[in-house]
Amino acid sequence: MNTKNIKGFSDFTGKEAGKRERIKKIIQRQFELYGFEPTETPIIESLEFVQGDNVNDDAVRDVFKLTDRGKRELALRYEFTFQLKRLARLQKLPFKRYQIGYNFRDEPIRKGRTRQFIQCDADIVGSNVNDEAELLVIGKKIFDELKMPVKLYVNNRKLINEILVAENIAEKNREAVIRELDKLDKLSKKEVADNLKKYNAEKILKIFTGKESSFEKYSLYSEVKKLKEAVKIYGVDVEFRPYLARGFSYYTGSVFEVWSQELGVSLSGGGSYLINDVESCGISFGLEPISLLCKIDGEAVEALIISLGQEKVAIELAEKLRSDEIKVQTLLDKTIGKALEYANAKEIEKVIFVGDEEVKTKKFKIKDMKSGDEKKVSAEKVVGFLKS
Repeated sequence: MNTKNIKGFSDFTGKEAGKRERIKKIIQRQFELYGFEPTETPIIESLEFVQGDNVNDDAVRDVFKLTDRGKRELALRYEFTFQLKRLARLQKLPFKRYQIGYNFRDEPIRKGRTRQFIQCDADIVGSNVNDEAELLVIGKKIFDELKMPVKLYVNNRKLINEILVAENIAEKNREAVIRELDKLDKLSKKEVADNLKKYNAEKILKIFTGKESSFEKYSLYSEVKKLKEAVKIYGVDVEFRPYLARGFSYYTGSVFEVWSQELGVSLSGGGSYLINDVESCGISFGLEPISLLCKIDGEAVEALIISLGQEKVAIELAEKLRSDEIKVQTLLDKTIGKALEYANAKEIEKVIFVGDEEVKTKKFKIKDMKSGDEKKVSAEKVVGFLKS
């Protein structure tokens, strides 16, 4: 039997899985601090609902399609936003929700881009520019906690469309032109210009790579200024990126991205859109690229308790430590050599021995697996010793 992972799908264990869990907890905590409530939605939906009005978007074209026993056309969700149409119908507005879970896209894979991936999204149905600013601030706080220096970039789809209309770009070509402009952070100007030629739109490249002051003449640049001013209240800086459009055609106003300063790649993004004709906004964090680039460690097991014929005392000690929020594992049936070998393999820093002598003296021998140092610690001081 072939048990290898399918291309684009991965298993995570040990330190890597712990790291991913810690990142998710950091993101979830910020969402909840700002009043977002958790939601859960199905992984499988009808193909018609998944595709919606966005069939020409790259991500929608890449959905995994299924057929059930009743021959119904289904698909794996590729993101969370479209499901808001159902979730928000009976909600009191503004509806602030977050969701963390798996999504799927049948697309080419590369480092940080897989076919099964975890997204961490926060959305507000019934929003305004202050809510958009709040999402950007949440993004900044999350990456500050992850110790990842970032830059925040903003733009507005209304402004882009105003410019395309002013430059007489045919309406049927505008969405395609926007998608080409959005590639300026990945391709050279020449490559983008060549791509724009098929829409007779190469002339606009000079506009979208111009200085910010040159956009003052467009009326809808005021939307960008409002967002920048709203974010500034929080003491957070954002930069205007005129060609930023995001890949989804459902964005109707503000769009924004959070970029790694060190590596020059997008780590998070979002913007404003309509949900059931109600102004809404959201931001999404991709766990895969963040986990790949983030240097923090996961929350590891802090101590291993080895029982040397004193199982009852070992279990009681473990439960005491757990009640004090210390992560503990017990080994009740291993020799000292095997137990220490296990601790090294799992990179557990402290090992506590529970044998006849420890029970008699009420002092536990604790070994530091990094330094090799051993100390005798009285039962009532074990918690403080491990937390120090």
